[in-house]
Amino acid sequence: MQKRWTFFTNHAHVLFVLDADPDLRLRDVADRVGITERAAQRIVRELQEDGYLRVTRVGRRNRYEVLPDAPLRHPVEGHRTVGEVAALVRSS
Repeated sequence: MQKRWTFFTNHAHVLFVLDADPDLRLRDVADRVGITERAAQRIVRELQEDGYLRVTRVGRRNRYEVLPDAPLRHPVEGHRTVGEVAALVRSS
């Protein structure tokens, strides 16, 4: 079977999933992205540390907020924001 690849990284996939449903458990995020729960935890931590995601505790759960004004990291797309890309994914 031929390997499949995607244009977006797992970091982007996690952001898109949380943008669509900010109250998801990380277990569910991992299932939707196709990664382990531990990988989802690491990615969320990295996104939070780098200013792309805000995590707020609500009771016993977390709520995730994608910070739409955060610029993309690579120089090729650095003139665009996370919110712009997420809006494109949301509209499809």
